[in-house]
Amino acid sequence: MEDDVLEVSELSSSEGSVKISDEVVGVISGIASTEVDGVIGLSGGIAGGIAQLLGKKSLAKGIKVQTSEKDTSIDIHLIVAYGVRIPDIAQEVQEKVKTAVESMTGLKVAEVNVHIQGVSFQDEIKEEEVSKR
Repeated sequence: MEDDVLEVSELSSSEGSVKISDEVVGVISGIASTEVDGVIGLSGGIAGGIAQLLGKKSLAKGIKVQTSEKDTSIDIHLIVAYGVRIPDIAQEVQEKVKTAVESMTGLKVAEVNVHIQGVSFQDEIKEEEVSKR
């Protein structure tokens, strides 16, 4: 389990050091990405299946965090709503995740890679049902 822990050197002091788990970075990334309008949820990636949307209990699922001594790279697998402009959503997710991780952990985020795993038609179906009534 020690491999999954990153020591944040700039937070080290004579009193000790702070260690941040990759899973913590993943949860922060998951929360930040799901706050973007048009993002329906996280996907477990190709292995997890496109149809599997994950709830708040699994906010680190669908997110892969790779840390080195100098920086962090984050891969996020998302399901987006039908009708949104995907490049705009991806850019907003990248900005929010980078800002959230850097401000909460002090880590330098080198890259945030967004992978769109699927499109949800749920909102469109609900609108059609309402209009038929």
